[in-house]
Amino acid sequence: MGNYKKVIEELIQFRNERDWKQFHDSKNLALAISIEAAELNEIFLWKKGEDVENVNQDKLKEELADVLSFAFLLAEKHNLDIFEIVSEKIKKNALKYPVDKAKGSAKKYDEL
Repeated sequence: MGNYKKVIEELIQFRNERDWKQFHDSKNLALAISIEAAELNEIFLWKKGEDVENVNQDKLKEELADVLSFAFLLAEKHNLDIFEIVSEKIKKNALKYPVDKAKGSAKKYDEL
């Protein structure tokens, strides 16, 4: 938890020093996540086989950091504990995807 709080503090300091909080409403943070996720996807575009797993690590780190940064800021804005909400989602998914039905399958829960 200590590292997470440190990163949030660094993000907020970075944002505040530039007076960008005015742009960080929920809608714009959600849009930024989507846009950065598209840039993350672009790293893998048109690759197949081993090339998919051997992408430029620096680009991967940069784009993933952008996605996470905006996600962290959105969670912080709404006072959400990322560890708690991810844990809750895992529990919900465990009910939707029981091991005996979902193991080894890529089917959606309503197709199992």
